[in-house]
Amino acid sequence: MRANGESGAASVVRVDSVTEWRNPRTVGIDGADTLGILRMLNHEDSLVATAVAEALPALARVVDVAVDRYRAGGNIYYFGAGTSGRIAAMDAAEIPPTFSVDPGRVVAHYAGGMAARDRAVESAEDDAGLGREAAAQVGAGDVAVGLAASGRTPYVQGALEAARDKGAHTVLVTSRSGGPIAPLVDECIFVDTGPEAIAGSTRLKAGTAQKMVLNGFSTALMVRLGKTFSNLMIDVAPRNAKLRGRVLSILEEVSGAPEEECARTLAEAHNDTRTALVMLLAGATPTEAREALGGSGGNVRSAIEALRGRRDTGGDGTNRTESGSSEPTNGT
Repeated sequence: MRANGESGAASVVRVDSVTEWRNPRTVGIDGADTLGILRMLNHEDSLVATAVAEALPALARVVDVAVDRYRAGGNIYYFGAGTSGRIAAMDAAEIPPTFSVDPGRVVAHYAGGMAARDRAVESAEDDAGLGREAAAQVGAGDVAVGLAASGRTPYVQGALEAARDKGAHTVLVTSRSGGPIAPLVDECIFVDTGPEAIAGSTRLKAGTAQKMVLNGFSTALMVRLGKTFSNLMIDVAPRNAKLRGRVLSILEEVSGAPEEECARTLAEAHNDTRTALVMLLAGATPTEAREALGGSGGNVRSAIEALRGRRDTGGDGTNRTESGSSEPTNGT
């Protein structure tokens, strides 16, 4: 980085990041026709998934830490500026309705606050103090994820430094190797997206990579926490006709039971999808299902296995085989 040395002049920073370089594959983009422009952009986009795949081992380590901390009551915090902040806000906003999670468990902070959602507040990203203030609520048992394509955003650096000082597990998602923030965090998820199709426009490949990383992180976290059964969402509260239909479809799909039986079971489970699933798949009463879920931390598969194991041993350690037990259909 190089600062302008003129007295009284506005501060200037030149970022030595691959995201600012010119892309040799798209130097002629302004002379191409519309289809040619789109093909160039599409080709660059096609490189992102491969770059994300290279970062999966690091991402897996972050998920494993997040699972343990979340189960212990810790929260997930995202920090970003500009495009990165908006991507973080979108992921955090989509988790509660998708997985029935308390909105306070996954929170996004972005430079400039609410105003930055619809209109850029570019100067906010240069304020490390704002980042430190945003991280005020982060605790020792939490996970703090900063997104900075260039690996240097002061707002993100301030937030991650404050979170680290409190004992939180800190993570950086970046498209720059060797940026100044990387040495400060517990885990750096480096996605080598290379130069953008339009130099410096990190809403393109770098932004796509950030979206993929956060999608993978939050989805894998929720799956590990038992928020799905097979590949079905099961934390669905049937509060209206559409959602009730969705829950009944899930129960029918997984159990193979007719709609009438699924509807009756759901009513006996007081409209709790997890309890109804355990009842149908393990032949359990509502009380047995709820107790098994309590013992498994809400994990449906573990609750079913516990109930079946109890019956296989006669509940008293005596081995016996019970025929006719229900099995999930369609390979689940």
